[in-house]
Formats: sequence, C-alpha cells, structure tokens
Amino acid sequence: MMRHLISAADLTRDDAVLILDTAEEMARVADRPIKKLPALRGRTVCNLFFEDSTRTRISFEAAEKRLSADVINFAAKGSSVSKGESLKDTAQTLEAMGVDAVVIRHSASGAPYRLATSGWIDAPVINAGDGTHQHPTQALLDAFTMRRRLIGPDAGLGQGLDGKRITLVGDVLHSRVARSNVDLLHTLGAEVTLVAPPTLIPVGVETWPCEVSYDLDSTLTKSDAVMMLRVQRERMNAAFFPTEREYSRRYGLDGDRMARMPGHAIVMHPGPMVRGMEITAEVADSDRCTVIEQVANGVSIRMAVLYLLLGGNEPAVTHSRPPVSHHHPSDERFAPPSGSEEK
Repeated sequence: MMRHLISAADLTRDDAVLILDTAEEMARVADRPIKKLPALRGRTVCNLFFEDSTRTRISFEAAEKRLSADVINFAAKGSSVSKGESLKDTAQTLEAMGVDAVVIRHSASGAPYRLATSGWIDAPVINAGDGTHQHPTQALLDAFTMRRRLIGPDAGLGQGLDGKRITLVGDVLHSRVARSNVDLLHTLGAEVTLVAPPTLIPVGVETWPCEVSYDLDSTLTKSDAVMMLRVQRERMNAAFFPTEREYSRRYGLDGDRMARMPGHAIVMHPGPMVRGMEITAEVADSDRCTVIEQVANGVSIRMAVLYLLLGGNEPAVTHSRPPVSHHHPSDERFAPPSGSEEK
C-alpha cells in the first residue's frame, strides 16, 4: 500500500481523477466566509525545504492551515543543514518530534524517494520538487486548471483530459514540471507535444509518452492548452541558445502567436514568468492566461493530496448535494496510514 506522493508517474488514472475531484470540493471551501476545515486538526505537517521556494512553500502552508493542521516550516538556509547535518539526521529529528507528514523540496533528484523508502521516518512524504526530476503537485494543479477551463468544474467531475492536445514549450531539459506534466497528462488521456530548441530536449525523450517538435507555430493551431516553461538559467552551465532575442523570436509567445490558437485554448505558465522573453506582457495579462488561477488551484490540489493521505474516511466537505466519493476500489494508496491515529 503506497502512502506517499513522490512522482506523477506513480499515479493511476483513478488516483489522479480522485485527487482532481477532491480538489473541486476543496475549491468550494475557498468561496466560504470561513475557509477552514477541521480534517487535519491535531496532525503536524513539516515543510522541509532544502531549496529556495516562495510559491510552492506558501501554497502548501496555506493548504495545511486551511485543513487545520499544525505546521512546522524548516528551511535549510540558516539551519543545521548548513552546518553539515545530513538528510538522515534531519529526518530522524522530525520523527522524534512526531510529525505526521513531510513535504520536501530538494535540489537533488531522488531525495524525496530516499526519504520515503529509507525507514528514517514513519510518515507520508510529499514531493514538492526534486532537482530536474519531478514536481507532482504542480502537474496535478495544471491538470486541474485545464479540466476546469476546457471541460468545466462540474462537467469535469470523474473525467480525465481525454483527447485534449497540450503543448509544453521551452526549457524541457531542466524542467521537473515538464516531466511531471507529460507523465500525468498521458495518464489522463491527453496528447502531449514538447516544443523546444534541440539543445533543450533531454536525452532519451523518445521513451516519453509524447511527441517532440522544434516548430512552435505549427503546433499552436491545434493546441487546447499551451504551457510556457521558464528558462532555468540557474541550472544552466553552458549556452543552450544564441541570444535571448533569438530564443524569444522562435519560442516566445506573443499576441500574434496567441491569435493563431483556437478560440477556446488557454495559455499556462508554472511561474515565475520571465516577461518579454518566453511570454509577452500582452499574453501574460490576457484573459486566456491562467497563471493566477493556477496559484489558487494549487492550494485546492494540495489540500486534496494532504486530505487523502492523512485525513480519514469522512467526506472532506459537507454540502447539500451528494459529495464526490472518497472511496475508490483502486484508492488504497491514499488510505490513511495504518497506525497513524493521533497518539
């Protein structure tokens, strides 16, 4: 029985749809005057961030507090880690404190998996981004945003993204967002195309469940959603394209290119955006751009993941119409961990 969320590739279609449907219920809570649920009262969640983050950390913290969890924020800078403490030492310290779940971001690919399988800590582990490997809750919030925009909040319940054509553009090589999205979107039935300069396409991409193109213009007219990826200069140790101007000319999204997209198509970005290079201000500020929605939806998705891993078997939200079922035959990985009742 799986207890962790380490990779988008680990999710079955039923798992993913359950999370998306639960997030719809969580999103309704955000419309209430009091935005809190008692689901995780008495539980302690630690946000263990070995890598700088603003959006993801705040999003997880907001989700945890809306579920009434007690929250411990651990940032590696200025901590014992900067004095040489290992991941094992940190994990054992958290175990001694009795934390009920750990949300971890780490610059090393595989660190969350190591934490989850090491036996150092007996708590569910949620990957908030590891190196250039995976960022599963980002992929889930992106899929949630697509389903809401392309199908509808209520019409989409119980559904995946079957037949939707999604294009990811830019720095695929360094992007854990791209890897996670390709895995999850394929699981949900979407057709994914990666568009990037040849230098920013990973070795082995032919094994990924997607198409690859080097021509942005040819893909725009048949895309339901176009996701622009951030050019990750901090991970680059070489010149991957001649100039910013040349990159923008071939792979940037401006008003003219957006006009070639189908009328219903949306523009997405995991943030933070580099305006003027990968996306123009005109596109970023248009009604078709979902960046702000993605931030809001991130809280709902992370509430859903935390609830399903830790929350118990009661419906997450009580409302007049029948709730989305939290019991699914294939959903054992999201059952609360055995022996994890409040001690």
